[in-house]
Amino acid sequence: MGFSLLSQPIYFLLVQYSFNPPIMSHIEDFDHLKIQLKDIISATENFSPNKLIGHGGFGVVYKGELSLPEGRIMVAFKRLDRRLGQGNIEFWKEITMLSKYRHENLVPLMRFCIEGDERILVYEYASRGSLDRYLNDTSVTWSQRLKICVGAARALNFLHDPVETQQRVLHRDIKSSNILLDDKWTAKVSDFGLSKVGPANQPQTYLFSNVVGTPGYCDPLYFETGFLSKESDVYSFGVVLFEVMCGKLCYEYANGKITEILVPKWKRCYEEKRLDEIIFHGLKEEMETSSLDSFSAVAYQCLQKASEKRPTMAEIVKELEFALEQQEVFEDLGKKLDFEEMIRIAHLAVAPLSYRSQSQLYTLFLKGFLVGDGKTWISINKHGELIEMISSKKCVCEHGLQPYATKDSRFFNVLLCTINSNFKVNVSTQFLLPDIAYTMNLVFKHFGTDHGTYVPIKYRLDDERDYRNSCHAHVRKDGWLMMELYQFTSNCKEHNFRIEFVRPFRIASSFFMYILEGIEFCPLKL
Repeated sequence: MGFSLLSQPIYFLLVQYSFNPPIMSHIEDFDHLKIQLKDIISATENFSPNKLIGHGGFGVVYKGELSLPEGRIMVAFKRLDRRLGQGNIEFWKEITMLSKYRHENLVPLMRFCIEGDERILVYEYASRGSLDRYLNDTSVTWSQRLKICVGAARALNFLHDPVETQQRVLHRDIKSSNILLDDKWTAKVSDFGLSKVGPANQPQTYLFSNVVGTPGYCDPLYFETGFLSKESDVYSFGVVLFEVMCGKLCYEYANGKITEILVPKWKRCYEEKRLDEIIFHGLKEEMETSSLDSFSAVAYQCLQKASEKRPTMAEIVKELEFALEQQEVFEDLGKKLDFEEMIRIAHLAVAPLSYRSQSQLYTLFLKGFLVGDGKTWISINKHGELIEMISSKKCVCEHGLQPYATKDSRFFNVLLCTINSNFKVNVSTQFLLPDIAYTMNLVFKHFGTDHGTYVPIKYRLDDERDYRNSCHAHVRKDGWLMMELYQFTSNCKEHNFRIEFVRPFRIASSFFMYILEGIEFCPLKL
């Protein structure tokens, strides 16, 4: 239900861009979209209550099948009810808007009917209805909700910053009931009857207009001053994000009236770090902590009273995509790793691990930790595959290498080698996952002078006759060098390798030294 404040105080503002929607200037351009009323009456069984699927500020919505050149398809018919306050302007605005702006997350206009006093818009049928119906549905997962929000955000970003010569669109009535969902849960932003358009090639578009929108969703700055900008849509979308997270509409409703707007309470809970009090109970256990943090942070930024502090829709898309990626990584981990096995490994940690949920434990594994005697490091990659690293102090044997302490290492002590040092490694794994292709790598760092990624060294397994050469390494994100030694497919948790490393020739410089951190087993990147 929308509202309109028609008796606003008069403000004299410097308006950067003033604009009006292109209404009915070229009606004949849309003749190809017209259908006859009789076809709609047949499809809806003369607007039967059995075909009724919703109500809105424009009118009643029915469903029915139409025979079109595209085939016989299910569509939605939105029938204008002038008693609700909208009329020809809103009708033609929908037609001009949706016939020009095509995006996978905008509801497509299929046809329209104009006969006598009837004004009917025909849309692609969104079989799941509107988002507001699913806010408190426990079967709609956090991942699904994130995808819906990402889709709606992409649509608004397309409208705010269109491509080529299309004009910018300000929706003015973003709310969960105006975000439709198809059978694949794809978000479709709808209802453009209140929208405004303006120049697309400018960083900002401002308009002073009568205030329209829906209580709870309406930008307070716009409500108070009539000053409209694309940040007004951002505020409304932020409210929708909180609704998705909290599992309820942004207002309390009783006896046909709104009794409380919940947005101020939601903002306070975020500011006071009390989100747990408002998050929908059916979602808490499945939310990845970092995903929730990213989502709630951008939702809160959307609700800033000062419009310049609100993010752009492009920034919102980026943050929501990041939140979705974090959630999907978390869920992927759950498919790869057995939670009970993770708990078993966590109990072996040198320093006790503190976690309250499965997602927090995954986060600890992503960061990595020492286990057992402090000479094995366990972590996982974003695909939930275990990485195991054994300290040089544990696996290097038959050597005259010096112990060395460095703050850069995962381990308390490692070994310092000269390039003239020969040594043998006896390395045993304990935690590798079966049926995973692994690489075995030597992890090291040059001591003092940077000699690049070149390491003149030869090596062989105990059962090999010939030595191998692998003189080049690559630099990891943490600054250590990693040189691949072997590839193999794991068939169990425990593997043992004996490797001999020798100098291919004697290096004259005694300063050619390196810090040997250990042997690391990493899942092979395919």
